[in-house]
Amino acid sequence: MGDYGFLTALILGIWAYFSIIGALAGWGTAEALVSGFITGLVVGDVKLGLEIGATLTLMSLGMATYGGATIPDFNTAAIIGTAIGAAAGGANAAELGLGIAIPVALFMTQLDVLGRATTTFFMHGAEQALEKGNLKSLEKWHLMGTIPWGLSRGIPVFLGVLAGQAVIDNVVNAIPAWFMHGMRVTGSVLPALGFALLLSMMNLNKNWPYALIGYALFAYLGVPTLGLAFIGLALAFIITKNRGGVANV
Repeated sequence: MGDYGFLTALILGIWAYFSIIGALAGWGTAEALVSGFITGLVVGDVKLGLEIGATLTLMSLGMATYGGATIPDFNTAAIIGTAIGAAAGGANAAELGLGIAIPVALFMTQLDVLGRATTTFFMHGAEQALEKGNLKSLEKWHLMGTIPWGLSRGIPVFLGVLAGQAVIDNVVNAIPAWFMHGMRVTGSVLPALGFALLLSMMNLNKNWPYALIGYALFAYLGVPTLGLAFIGLALAFIITKNRGGVANV
């Protein structure tokens, strides 16, 4: 298995940093297929990058992070998986790359939680700037809040590519069970916190019956999230039509 130098690891670490930051702006950079392609260009095996990136993209279909929910990070996994697979080479490069990419995607959920949690420091700074009416400082604090999230991808990719597969396996296996459990619990709480924040911005005093219907459908009848979305869409269509006619639908 070949090794990568400092420059290659740095380039991929920088890409991991900016690809996840770009996702905040809706640039579509944090997609496994895109990062697989970019990594393939950097390490000299575009075909392998596309193969691993496309496979991970298929695995991520239907997954999305809403309200602070944490999902496996297939984007970072595509970078490390492609780099490790290309370094190993041979006929089984894709299988090896995917073999290391999947546990990396799951492991990154823990760092995602850590990255999101540390942004609260910058949010407090933004709140203080807002209280003082300092809009420039407010903007600065918001932009600085992206740093922990970017570093939560950039550093692992840099170290992982520089160190190689054996070190990655050792790191994942060496993480204490209590820490993994704590991160899983925190990750389970974050979606609830996110939805609570969303609900705080909605006019629940006026629309509480719909929230109650949604809760009953989910909690007592077991309707999945997609089913709730369809019911909500149908209700929105009916209410809009009744209030303003077909022209408002």
